[in-house]
Amino acid sequence: MTVDRRRFLGAVGVGAGLLMTEGVAEARAEARVYLGTYTSWAGGGQGLGLGAYDVTTGRLRSTGVVRGVPNPSFVVTAGNRVYAVNEQSRGTVTALAVGADGVPKVVNTQSTGGADPCHLVVHRGHVLSANYSSGSVSVHPVRADGGLGARTDLVTHQGSGPDPDRQDRPHAHQVAVDPAGEHVLAVDLGADAVFSYRLGANGKLTRVATAKLHPGAGPRHLAFHPSGRYAYIANELDSTVVVASYANGVLTPVRKLGTLPPGAPTTPRNYPAEVVVSADGRFAYLSNRGHDSVAVFAAENGGADLRLLEAVPVGGDFPRHIALDPSGKLLFAANQNSNSVTTFAVDQATGGLKLTSTFPAPIPVCVAL
Repeated sequence: MTVDRRRFLGAVGVGAGLLMTEGVAEARAEARVYLGTYTSWAGGGQGLGLGAYDVTTGRLRSTGVVRGVPNPSFVVTAGNRVYAVNEQSRGTVTALAVGADGVPKVVNTQSTGGADPCHLVVHRGHVLSANYSSGSVSVHPVRADGGLGARTDLVTHQGSGPDPDRQDRPHAHQVAVDPAGEHVLAVDLGADAVFSYRLGANGKLTRVATAKLHPGAGPRHLAFHPSGRYAYIANELDSTVVVASYANGVLTPVRKLGTLPPGAPTTPRNYPAEVVVSADGRFAYLSNRGHDSVAVFAAENGGADLRLLEAVPVGGDFPRHIALDPSGKLLFAANQNSNSVTTFAVDQATGGLKLTSTFPAPIPVCVAL
């Protein structure tokens, strides 16, 4: 199953190292960035990529690599701690600590108890990981040194969908925490569902609710409107995004709309990936793999509605992950099949995007800021 999924998700890239330096850094303020990649693919990286970006221009440069971190396909930061899934058939998650020199070093690695973990989140002193191929969510406590303790829970989803190739069984694709910090939501592509949980002090998950999406949606990722009352769910299999109302751990799908402009070509097939929302709640952005664009939506009626404004060419091939920087003025796209990370300037008045630079990198699949 793992090999089939990787063949499905993208062509093998080319590249000599984890990151290639684009140029000498300008004398401006910079912020740290981590680049997730596939290390087991031909032309892939050598570990967890380290870099910095100019906070004004968004131009990226390489600062090194942490070797020995296999397939860090999704990465999160928590202060001076860094956590990365290791997307392998025997899934693991790696904890790193950033020292006084600013360089992260591996603290330890723990088994997720599942196959192909592809997403993770830090919540209430624990790291939760989504195991794609086994359709499960694992929980590890965070130790005082930032390392991970033994797994405290592993919950396996149930369900399937009408797509025989992608939905024969559950496939957990994301774990997210609601804006109130009260509930964990696990988005499952195979089950056409989002499962909500509470995490107890003992590291155990308790199911709260299940939100069913329309058959064949293939929900992949969701993002909350800052009001906390709505969430936007990116559906990989039918190029839609669903607006759902939210309260106390319960998602209620309300309406769906397409992620492509009218008249967009139907080939190659399009697979939405990441969705993010601006801090002011006025705009949402979604990456389209296949159409190779970033869809720009206006969030209206307090976040209850989305309206597609445009789909901006991403400047690369197969944008798996997008991320807004803390200022909201920059957007980064990790283009898996063109071995590049593209940077956009965000017009915060209109939501518009303008491509400003391209950074070469081997099989980039996550940009963690």
